[in-house]
Amino acid sequence: MNFKEYLLSKKINSEKFEQNNLSIFKEWEDLFDNSHIESFTMQKKFLINDIRRKYPI
Repeated sequence: MNFKEYLLSKKINSEKFEQNNLSIFKEWEDLFDNSHIESFTMQKKFLINDIRRKYPI
């Protein structure tokens, strides 16, 4: 699973997220690529909810 597929599974619009918050998107993408999915989710749990509200599918 890549980062964009992960965002889709969390019901986050990856294109809008990337366009509007490129620095955070890249930071999260790097972290996602270098950690386990569950670990990433635990680290960003509450932030994911905020991003989901800003960029829903």
